[in-house]
Amino acid sequence: MHTLLPFLLAMVATIVLLNAWATHLKIAYPVLLVVAGLLVSFIPGLPIVRIHPDLIFFIFLPPLLFEASWTISFKEMKKWWRMIGSFAFLVVLFTAFSVALVANHFIPGFTIALGFLLGGIVSPPDAVSTGAITKFVKIPKATSVILEGESLLNDASSLIIFRFALVAAGTGQFVWQQAALSFLWMVIGGAGIGLLLAWIFVKTHKRLPLDAQSHITLTIIEPYCLYWVAEQVHCSGVLAIVSGGLFMSARRLVFLNSASRIQSFSVWESFVFILNGIVFLIIGLELPEIVEGVRAEGIPLRTAIGYGVLITGVLIVARIISSYAALIATLIFRPSVAPISRSNRRRWLMPLLLGWTGMRGVVSLAAALAIPITLDNGAAFPHRNLILVITFVAILLTLLVQGLTLPYLIARSRLFDGLFNEEAEEQVRQKMKQGLKQHVYQFLKAKHEKELNGQASMEKFLTLWEERAKATDDRWMNVKTKSLFVEMLESQRQYLAELNKDPLIDEAIIRQQLYQIDLEEERLKII
Repeated sequence: MHTLLPFLLAMVATIVLLNAWATHLKIAYPVLLVVAGLLVSFIPGLPIVRIHPDLIFFIFLPPLLFEASWTISFKEMKKWWRMIGSFAFLVVLFTAFSVALVANHFIPGFTIALGFLLGGIVSPPDAVSTGAITKFVKIPKATSVILEGESLLNDASSLIIFRFALVAAGTGQFVWQQAALSFLWMVIGGAGIGLLLAWIFVKTHKRLPLDAQSHITLTIIEPYCLYWVAEQVHCSGVLAIVSGGLFMSARRLVFLNSASRIQSFSVWESFVFILNGIVFLIIGLELPEIVEGVRAEGIPLRTAIGYGVLITGVLIVARIISSYAALIATLIFRPSVAPISRSNRRRWLMPLLLGWTGMRGVVSLAAALAIPITLDNGAAFPHRNLILVITFVAILLTLLVQGLTLPYLIARSRLFDGLFNEEAEEQVRQKMKQGLKQHVYQFLKAKHEKELNGQASMEKFLTLWEERAKATDDRWMNVKTKSLFVEMLESQRQYLAELNKDPLIDEAIIRQQLYQIDLEEERLKII
């Protein structure tokens, strides 16, 4: 323990330094992490870090998926639900099927079941990698929402495929009727349990007299509860986390106070960042053992890497084909919702760009590491080490090849030129702020009209925004005006919540303003 603890601390420090270096180089930090994981495997004498396969999903996936469901805008997801749904389910299934056929045909000893197992592992693109890469280039909001929403839901669909393939590979049997019923139960039951538990969690937060630290601690525990309960009744723990996270995210103004919302943002961002980095480094630490296992099975390392390159090519081609198939199907069957483009070149290059965003990452790593070492009968799980090598190669290549070239392709293709209307966005922002000012004035005038007459402190409160810039102290803020100010801030939140129902207003702008209101309330508490 005394030798392992400094090593774990060194891992965290390495993750932080690599992120700083990635920011300086203006590349996505997962690219450096996966390379670092590879280089770490060549350092002799490092302690072997082993995590039981059954614990991989439970430790890493719940917080990663929960945080992603809190970050995305459900309102924006509803606008593009057809595209998100097709990429999250149909594309994942097509990709897994393609990988299964190619693996069964080209890799000796790979059955269709093992091929689907590998396909379920490597089919979901990684939200963290895509988000980290696209932050260095400006892309339209619709494209960003599609990528984020897809990555949130495709984890669930791919892991359902992974679970069924794992059973089939271990038992050699697959009953379609039973699988269909199990699939329906996993989807419906998982989403239902997630919503039910999330409703209970929201009520718990509201009823208990909790401070910010307690609220945040509970939000860290809750995704694990969602996952564990769903898995105990053989539902999809991933769907439980996603549905529960979206439910709680939409009600964050109801059960979390301003301090909890502000502090939880930083806590969760750091927590998820460390988890992502640890997963990438763990696979690097296990690589020597995995490579030895592959060689013990009589497979040269060069051959195993070749299989990884082959499967990576299948992943890229399958996603690009799916992108063009989605566009063609939309143009034929639903031309009214087809993306509007000023030129045919832009319209037909967009699916290529969307197909090039399929970087693989943490979910694939966690799924590969979650493969049991032995079967129920005690025999070694077939080709486990080879699947791990192929997965690592797929992650490495997609991050290095697609990840490093995606910003260049976006800039070079000029697909998004002219799509950003910054003046219109600024007009929406100014209109919202002006609406807030009018709302505050009407609120104060209607609710406190009698108190305003003849009271200097209340008169000052009406001209708060102008006087704060000139004030040298805060002595005018007495208990009564402070109470009124807090009530006014809550009224602003309600106004913004109603304004957010307008489908034409970007929720990101609303969230920015809500964050400013939370900061204002916290500043008020220390006056």
